[in-house]
Amino acid sequence: MFAARRVPLARPLTATTRRLFHASAPAYVQVGDKIPDVELMEGSPGSKVNIADELRSGKGLVIGVPAAFSPSCSESHIPGYINSAQLKSAGRVFVVSVNDAFVMKAWGKVLDPSGSSGIRFLADPDLRFTKALDLAFDGAAIFGGDRSKRYALVTEDGAVKEAHVESENTGLKVSSADNVLGKLLKE
Repeated sequence: MFAARRVPLARPLTATTRRLFHASAPAYVQVGDKIPDVELMEGSPGSKVNIADELRSGKGLVIGVPAAFSPSCSESHIPGYINSAQLKSAGRVFVVSVNDAFVMKAWGKVLDPSGSSGIRFLADPDLRFTKALDLAFDGAAIFGGDRSKRYALVTEDGAVKEAHVESENTGLKVSSADNVLGKLLKE
């Protein structure tokens, strides 16, 4: 007589697993898109900043990071911009992270104690700005929840002129200061 063989049931696909099999290209923010009309926080929850209003005219740069105080963000990515002689050519510059306003204020003081770079550190704790750009990813394994891909958006008159989005979420290649600001100098 044949014994019944137990076959393990397949696990249901999670959202992350399903994404791996998605055939269409990501719909990330594109050149020509308007900066989302979303309020972010600067310094405290009561201090709101509408980044679309801030960048409505002239040149600007929005740098998105997965987490304040994380190693790559604190040691390489943002210091690369702060220490760049070309930063002034970028116009108004903002760093946005999925952290609370108090964390972003503290991080800004650590990275740029005198505030001489002119970079403003903005909080997007509920991911409204990040999701409007379609740049959120599931960062639960590393950061405990959804986070922002690492990116740099060069803007002009409220629209994205260049989108430098890291394909592997937290890498640091296309959104580095050398790459982004180096391209601005060549224009």
